[in-house]
This record gives sequence, C-alpha cells and structure tokens, in this order.
Amino acid sequence: MSKQALSPRDQAALDYHAEPKPGKIATAITKPCTTQAELSLAYTPGVAVPVLAIRDNVADAYRYTGKGNLVAVITDGTAVLGLGNVGPLAGKPVMEGKGVLFKRFADIDVFDIEVEAESPQAFIDTVSRIAVTFGGINLEDIAAPHCFEIEAALQQRLDIPVFHDDQHGTAIIIAAGLLNALELQGKSLAQARIVCLGAGAAGIASMRLLVALGAQRDNIMLVDRKGVIHGGRDDLNAYKREFALATERRTLAQALDGADVFVGVSGPDLVSREMLAAMAPRPVVFALSNPVPEIRSEIAREARDDLIMATGRSDYPNQVNNVLGFPFIFRGALDVQARSINREMEIAAVHALRGLARLPVPAEVLQAYGVETLEFGPDYIIPKPFDPRLIDVVPPAVAKAAIASGVARAPWPLHYPAQD
Repeated sequence: MSKQALSPRDQAALDYHAEPKPGKIATAITKPCTTQAELSLAYTPGVAVPVLAIRDNVADAYRYTGKGNLVAVITDGTAVLGLGNVGPLAGKPVMEGKGVLFKRFADIDVFDIEVEAESPQAFIDTVSRIAVTFGGINLEDIAAPHCFEIEAALQQRLDIPVFHDDQHGTAIIIAAGLLNALELQGKSLAQARIVCLGAGAAGIASMRLLVALGAQRDNIMLVDRKGVIHGGRDDLNAYKREFALATERRTLAQALDGADVFVGVSGPDLVSREMLAAMAPRPVVFALSNPVPEIRSEIAREARDDLIMATGRSDYPNQVNNVLGFPFIFRGALDVQARSINREMEIAAVHALRGLARLPVPAEVLQAYGVETLEFGPDYIIPKPFDPRLIDVVPPAVAKAAIASGVARAPWPLHYPAQD
C-alpha cells in the first residue's frame, strides 16, 4: 500500500496500529515481583513447587498457571476478513484485534499464533503440539473446506474447547436474531423456507445450527457461486452435499421466490430489488456481507416495507456482530474448565442472546449508541455489543449447559449467580 493511495481513514488505521507502540496487545505481570523474596517465588527456587504439583496432578495447571484464562487465537491466513489468502503474517493484525476483543469484553488473555502450514494436516499437528499451553483455542480466518477438517480433527484430539468463530460464532448470532425476527413476523423456524447465499464456513455452520434448533433441512436451500446446491451437481464437497436438495430451482432468483428467510454470507450487491420483491410476505433478510451487503438496506426497505433486516454493519439496525458471542462463550467454557464447546452450549448461547434482546435496555447502552430508546422490535432483535449485561447472561448459560452435558471439569463458579 503506497503512501499516495492512503485515505485519511486508512492512515488513521495505520497510525492506530503503529503508535505509541507497535501492535494492539501485550503481556502483563499478574503478581508482585519487586523484592528478592518475591523473585524467589516467581522463579527459582519457588517455581519448582508448582512444577512438581502439576507433574503429579495435571489439573493443578489450572490452579497454579494462567492456562485456565488463556486462549490461543490461531490462523493460517487463508481467509482473512474479506481479503482472502493474505498469508499468516499479514493476518496478525486481525488476530491481535481478536485478542483485544477477548480481553475487553470478557477479561480473557490471548496469545495470537500465526502458523505457516503447507497442508491442513501440518496445521493440525502444529496446533495439537502447542495446545497444552491453553485453556481454549479459537480458530480464525481459515478457508473452507479445510476449516471443517481442521476443527473436527482438533476437537477429537484435544481436551480443551476448539471453536472456529467464523463458523459457530457467526451461526450463534444469526440464530439468535433470526428466532426473534421470525417471531415478530408471526412465523416459525420449523415452517420457514430459508435461502442461504454462501456455502462456506459461516453458511454451512449457520444452517447446521438452525437445523439443530428446529429448522427442516428440506426447507433450506443453499446457494453458492454456481447456483442452487442440488442433488444433480457433481462438483459438491461433502459439506455442501449435506444440504443438496432434489429441486428444479437453479438460480438465486428462483431460490428466493416465495422464501421466508434470506441469509447472505457471500458478497456485495448479489440480491436485486426484484428478487426481494418475490419473497414471501413479511420476509426476514440477513444481508451480512461487509462492508457492502448482498442488498443495501435502503434498496431493501424501498422494495419491501414488511421486512425485518439485519446486516453486518454498525451503522444500520440489527448488526450481526460476532463479538456478541465468542468472548462470552469462551468465558463460560473456561470458568467450568470445559473440555469442549458442544452443541448444547451453542444453543444455550443462542437463547441467552435471544432473551436479552427482549429485556428493557439500560440507559448506559442508549448513551453508548446515541439513541433515546431501544426496545424489542423490528429494529432491535439482537443485543448491542456494548451491553454490559452480556457478561452476566451468556457465560452462566454456557457454563450451565457445559455442566449439564458432562463436558465441565469444574463445578458451578462461586462468583456466578445461584442456579435456578
């Protein structure tokens, strides 16, 4: 990027990352170390005592080290934001940014790790060998379909949560907002006909979660660059084939004709006014391509005055933002030393987020967003990221599901509210 090509906003972004110290995250000392006695406890000879304790009981690592509050944010750089395969090093600012969000919203420590891997198996082997350091692993910006193989292999190998946020984080926020939107539109998930444009990590994971929540697989039509995913295609990987339908529809326009729901996780300006007009009465439109949605909000609202719409943008109502999910989901998982983040925990997060949107909004949230009022309705179907109640609502729901489903190693945390 040349200096001449930089806009003021681009320059401000570079300055933010460069000054007064390069990068966005750093390590911190959590214990005093100002005297000889403290030094002897922090390192030799005192450090030998917890070493021997952990040797004899590996669970003591959660007691005597930072493992239980430490997440690795790991990428191979193959699908960074909307920029594609920029490589692991170029992906580092994004991984550091993820660390900022973990710390800011859930007080979770992060090491960002960028891996040069020549194959999915090399990536899997690398992550497996270093995983003992961490209480959880957040996979980030890994291209489909390899991301599915990588996550599944690591989940099988490791006894700590492995969570690909581009899959499950996106799916959880979509599901929470969609359930609320459908209710407001007088429709049910079980009966809704859903079209998903984008058959990568986010699209497939979102449709899988909706099926787990009650959507009918035969009512879900997945569309990729080549059109509707149907049983007659011979170019489908195993993940797309999972959603192949027996249908005569072939184009996005044909798929959207009469659909109740559109979920876009693809690219800009791919849905026309005419496609939107052909959807069923009271449609739900989640156009999540960012910064330019699949159909722009202004066009969508001109074409349909009966829709509920969400985007990935913060300057429109109903932003689908993963920061509503991953910090709080990991917080709940770490607080009970979960071995995984399973489907039960994901569903618990969905319902916690869904329920929070129905509660009266505190004044501090209104002030943060510069609005006079927010209440559950077409323009407020999911909570705002700066809602301070997220940390009180989502982690306990996730922790409760972890305990109930048998993946927790620790009991209900004492600092959590008493269970019902």
